[in-house]
Amino acid sequence: MSALRSRPALRWLVPSAAAVLVIGGGAAAGTIVANADPALPDRSAAQLLVDLQSADPSGFSGTVVQSADLGLPGIAGLLGNVSGGSGNLTSLIAGSNTARLWYAGEEKMRFSLLGTNSQTDVIRNGSDVWIWDSKENSGTHLKVPAGAATAEAAPSSSLTPQQAADAALAAIDDSTKVETTGAAEVAGRDAYELVISPRDTESLVGQVRLAIDAKEHIPLRVDVYAKNTTKPAIRVAFEQINFAVPDDQQFAFNPPAGAKISEENIPEDALKDGGQEAHKKAAEAEKAAAEAAAEKGDFKVVGEGWTSIAVAKGPTAKELGELTGKAGEQGAEAADASKLAEDFLGTLQPVSGAWGSGKLLSGSLFTVLLTDDGRVLAGAVTPEALYKAAAAK
Repeated sequence: MSALRSRPALRWLVPSAAAVLVIGGGAAAGTIVANADPALPDRSAAQLLVDLQSADPSGFSGTVVQSADLGLPGIAGLLGNVSGGSGNLTSLIAGSNTARLWYAGEEKMRFSLLGTNSQTDVIRNGSDVWIWDSKENSGTHLKVPAGAATAEAAPSSSLTPQQAADAALAAIDDSTKVETTGAAEVAGRDAYELVISPRDTESLVGQVRLAIDAKEHIPLRVDVYAKNTTKPAIRVAFEQINFAVPDDQQFAFNPPAGAKISEENIPEDALKDGGQEAHKKAAEAEKAAAEAAAEKGDFKVVGEGWTSIAVAKGPTAKELGELTGKAGEQGAEAADASKLAEDFLGTLQPVSGAWGSGKLLSGSLFTVLLTDDGRVLAGAVTPEALYKAAAAK
């Protein structure tokens, strides 16, 4: 859980450092003023960032739709075959997901991910936290002390405008341009648009556009555009929103008859300082694991900011061939996995250069290179940037 998310005053965050940087002109022109609709007062980029930081609505409810088109029809088709043509896995690449949100303070929140024939809920109601899967008719019940913060209800797949905005705002640095473009209307509400754009030409991200509610100051919509495109590759937006405090009944949960409920305890350190201690330990463990992998040569990050590239140890061309070439010698389940791997590799483009040879997965917002000598390079960058990184062994 983010330390920022665990503090009510920063719930709708923009990182303080980013706000100071932008206001000071380090990452953006803080003097650029929104060309707003006459009904809205002008707001500068710096003012909008402060608005985001100070937003603290007492409650709201709404419907959120996440849509994506990452330019990977081959991969989307494979995932569709695996999931029977439906499911959230495919829609994260090409399609959409719908969720409902209810919020009435730190101790009353609910997130419902709506599937075709099912619903997944995460509900916090005082000391009770429920995680529920309607399809399986099963769930988990956790008890937390009143007043303790919990991780935000939504999953980590950026299904809410706030989560998407958090990720975009965290990227603000000297390589980022921040400006405003005027007013917008989202879910029937007036909003200002804040535009975040990478300056580095090797980035595949053209811009990230945040629509910020003119009165309540929370993000209503986040669009991520690939370079030289007019349609967002990813959109997370409220389709409908109401800022009335939801009724208590929305946070009441009674398991249906025959439901399988597991009772679990939250580790004590997860409750200290609003969970910041647990978050710190997890971050330290993650950092230590990354450093250990780097020392072994299994993982490293090249570059920084929008054009950082992850380089990891992967299978060699020979190992990939062995994986996909023995489907007939394995059991049915292993054969299916082998066939899926073979089909996946078949969607990749063979590439070569002074750096060597391999296969390329190229989407609108990210690129992945599998080298024949056993490396995986990935980033929101052009193929040429990956080739350059691959040459610097």
